[in-house]
Amino acid sequence: MAFLSGLLSIAALLYGAGWLTQTTFLLNLQHDALLSAASMFIMIGLMHLRKPEKLTYMIDNFLPNARLLVLLSGVAEIGLGLGLLLPETRVWSVWGLIILLIAMFPANINVAVKQLPPPGGLPAKPWYVWSRLLFQPVYILWIWYAAL
Repeated sequence: MAFLSGLLSIAALLYGAGWLTQTTFLLNLQHDALLSAASMFIMIGLMHLRKPEKLTYMIDNFLPNARLLVLLSGVAEIGLGLGLLLPETRVWSVWGLIILLIAMFPANINVAVKQLPPPGGLPAKPWYVWSRLLFQPVYILWIWYAAL
């Protein structure tokens, strides 16, 4: 849900800036959604690289080399997030992010089933960790709408 809050906040700020300055470029919701998705994936990817130990618990005892997987997913999020910004790589980045989100889904299921706390110190209540699963398709649709 924090990721969705980030997407919505950045898109709203961009649109608001466009409205205040009457910048056509920023008054395009699809473009604002694209920039917010790129920003969020780059930021989350940097967090994966900066503090991988805060995420390894999601896949420990589930997949081997948890730290390496977290670092690789961080690199992928940064690269694919940057790729959203370039028209030449946008389609490849969209598909890469969709595949990445699908590949990460079992880790979110693992968190919910084992009642682990979600990343980032967010509420560890069962309703919250299970509700996070509902947002994965929303992120996929967001990327699809924004970039294609």
